Amino acid sequence: MSTTKKFLLGFVAVLLLIHISLWVTEKTYLYKGVANTYLKGRSGPTIDEHLIFENRTIKTANSQDWPNSVYYNKYEISDSLIEKMEFYKTVAFLVIKDDSVLYEQYWENFSDSSLSNSFSMGKTIVSVLVGAAIHEGKIKSVDQPVGDFIPEFKEGDNAKLTIKHLLTMSSGINFDEDYVNPFAYPAEAYYGSDLRKLTINGKYKLTEEPGKVFKYLSGNTQLLAFVLEAATGMKISDYASEKLWKPMGANYNAQWNLDDNGNEKAFCCFMSNARDFARFAKLYRDYGRWNGIQIVDSEYVANSIIPADLVQKDGSKLETYGYSWWIVNDYKGHKIFYMRGILGQYVWCIPDLNLIVVRLGRKRVPQPSDAHPEDMFIYLDAAMELAAKKNSEKIL
Repeated sequence: MSTTKKFLLGFVAVLLLIHISLWVTEKTYLYKGVANTYLKGRSGPTIDEHLIFENRTIKTANSQDWPNSVYYNKYEISDSLIEKMEFYKTVAFLVIKDDSVLYEQYWENFSDSSLSNSFSMGKTIVSVLVGAAIHEGKIKSVDQPVGDFIPEFKEGDNAKLTIKHLLTMSSGINFDEDYVNPFAYPAEAYYGSDLRKLTINGKYKLTEEPGKVFKYLSGNTQLLAFVLEAATGMKISDYASEKLWKPMGANYNAQWNLDDNGNEKAFCCFMSNARDFARFAKLYRDYGRWNGIQIVDSEYVANSIIPADLVQKDGSKLETYGYSWWIVNDYKGHKIFYMRGILGQYVWCIPDLNLIVVRLGRKRVPQPSDAHPEDMFIYLDAAMELAAKKNSEKIL
């Protein structure tokens, strides 16, 4: 037998062994992951690959567009800031001042209607839905046990777990939040086929006392989505449509990526556009009211945007996270709360300036999960610069 033929037979044998191993260990999702990353010249997911998944539509009605300010796109962002924004592959930048669009710019053929994956901004959206469910009495309070909705959490140490623990990333469940390891929870949840089995009936267990230590884990939000579904009797996309998207008058239908069993990837993968994402900031700035109608419990909103009473892994007091909202206690004298995703998806609200800022893009500065990404201050500075120019002209 020739050397070439031996090599080919050996190569085929190795491929067969790998396939059998992945099949036996239920890791065949790796095929989809590799096909949509490395074989496309990337090392991870991107903002516009929603077409590789099934989706459920979040329907809107009675669109209420943001009005353009009389100063709309009148002012320019400094060249140095624009250069930085483009370095991080920004595709959308939107500044809303006093509920009117002061500035917007798009890159790479994106527009105000282009869908973009929000990634972990989806965690905040799930939190908003919990507030809506509390407002209508589907959930009693954040202190209600998870076991009231998911049978696997009714007994033993699991019975200690509450909705608040999931909202504040303090569940004590040993989800592994590793964005490099293809065998960790995020990769399997993103490319895999069965989120319920992975999240509830898989290898992940409650191993620490809940409600003590902040550990940012995507599995917490996915578990929370299953709580919401049980509490409301609706898929979370349908619930989002009825309780948020329609009442807030979103301009366009949104989408939520699904696993093979029709479960939303709640920890990520809510697809929308800059103008519609901005609505979440306005809703929480107004403590759950939209144009005078209460759609999220006001007390819940207030507690969402203050730091949870937890410590971080190093023992220091948590200052950056509430009910799945990120918090900046002081930036240039302003308090800020915001949503964020792994590739630099951001929605910020600066209440005392009546300023809402949205940035969507393909890249951000890598940062520990309990810290603020350094690149976000580029966009905040740009927005504040624009707002200051408007205020200066009004005074004159």
